[in-house]
Amino acid sequence: MRKTILNGRVTKSISTLAFVATLACLSVVGAAEAKKQGAERWESAIAKFEESDRAAPIKPGGVLFIGSSSIRMWKTLAEDFPGTPTLNRGFGGSEISDSIHFADRIVFPYKPRQIVMYAGDNDVSKGKSAEEVARDFRTFVKKVRKELPGVRVAFIAIKPSLKRWNLAPEMKEANGKIRNYCRWHRGVVYLDIWKPMLGEDGKPRPELFIEDGLHLSREGYELWTSVIRPYVR
Repeated sequence: MRKTILNGRVTKSISTLAFVATLACLSVVGAAEAKKQGAERWESAIAKFEESDRAAPIKPGGVLFIGSSSIRMWKTLAEDFPGTPTLNRGFGGSEISDSIHFADRIVFPYKPRQIVMYAGDNDVSKGKSAEEVARDFRTFVKKVRKELPGVRVAFIAIKPSLKRWNLAPEMKEANGKIRNYCRWHRGVVYLDIWKPMLGEDGKPRPELFIEDGLHLSREGYELWTSVIRPYVR
């Protein structure tokens, strides 16, 4: 009887371990699949960029603007930075990790002399911590610097917006971490648009946004241009 019980316990323990191991494997596979699906949702946008590049090849040495919808919707880059060859490769809703994933397709081929990134807004909105956002930016810089050692990188601070003002504390912390990183790394610049986008009441200025309270109005882009232009020059 004792032997039977012991064997039963051993069998149960082995079954439990097998079950735990299976869950762990499924978790790894699930995370990998989720990451793959996250990247695949941008495939059509990236493919359109590549199609455009084949139709009109991009000359190296320009200024590449990359990131989320605040970049994608910036239709006046050429007008705002006259005399400077600019290229817009923003894809709306993207996070920093998406720019990392597609760097070999929408960064490296252009061989830019400067990269201006705006991202992190969606990252925080989707639950990433300030440290995760800062870590992703560091990863992006390391990846592009490995392929393009001389490229300069600028990070446009995560903006304060009417729609996501409740996330301001986490965004400010992420900005602070990235600012400190830029301070200690040559050729990496933090562009502070946070402060000038706030009014005297300490809250986002409504005139800088369109109706959705998230994306920039023309006045908002003019403000960004005034901050970014000295760096681009």
